[in-house]
Amino acid sequence: MPWQNLLNRRDRLPANPDLAEGFATLLQQLGTVTPFELAVLGGRLMTTPGLAFLVGYQAALRMLWPSAPPSLGALCATEQRSLRVADMQTRLTDLRLSGRKDFVTAGDAADWLLIAARSEEPGDDPRLSLAVVYPGEPGVRVEKLPAIPLMPDISHGRLLLENALCELLAGDGWDAYVKPFRTLEDVYVLSAMTAWLYGVGQDSDWPQGLSLRLLALLAGCAEVSRQAPNNPAGHVLLGGLFAQFDGLKVEVNQALADGPPEWAAMWQRDQSVMDLAAGARGKRLAKALAVF
Repeated sequence: MPWQNLLNRRDRLPANPDLAEGFATLLQQLGTVTPFELAVLGGRLMTTPGLAFLVGYQAALRMLWPSAPPSLGALCATEQRSLRVADMQTRLTDLRLSGRKDFVTAGDAADWLLIAARSEEPGDDPRLSLAVVYPGEPGVRVEKLPAIPLMPDISHGRLLLENALCELLAGDGWDAYVKPFRTLEDVYVLSAMTAWLYGVGQDSDWPQGLSLRLLALLAGCAEVSRQAPNNPAGHVLLGGLFAQFDGLKVEVNQALADGPPEWAAMWQRDQSVMDLAAGARGKRLAKALAVF
């Protein structure tokens, strides 16, 4: 990444309550960028941690599906708070999807949806495929859910599918998409949130040492972004990055407390999003360390 693009950046895009329109404005501002550049430069431009999270999430989706349309999208996998293939009820039959996904990030604003669906023959072991549908098409309905206290500016939706025609992506739905997305989301959300904090530090004149450590963390994110999401060495390095991020919490919180109260209030409200996948990350790290 051309790091001068981050170091010289001083502007910030105004928040747009229309998430799709806001993301389109961001892409127009950035031009042609890699997913990592999208996460870092986009995260720096956002006005809230929630919007930075959304940018990192979109960057991860583009690593998962490089030919994704240049618009807001979402991965729809979880059902009843579970990612286990055997727990999923959404079915794919002859390029038709039926079922529901109960919690889709920005689902009501998304232009395209990646759907994890069961596709095995009767009597076979559970198997996933990944398909694409477009909101507004016959049999595709997204219901907007009430805002939650964490990142209230990022909406969530419930997806209802009824014999909806879809496009099928190549590869196994679990091994090629749902499983690696867990790692990709960690990498790119960490990158975007760290860039957001770095930008707040620029705006608030944080101590130089803290700003430099945030930049060093971003440099580490750049290296891990080059690792395959199924690479155990990459998982170990990613574990190191989260350890660095956790090690900065006290200093970051103090710097926020010494600056404009609106930044501190937003971070206090939303920072726990970084801990939501800590259990899964810990298990993944333990398995990776056992390899070496």
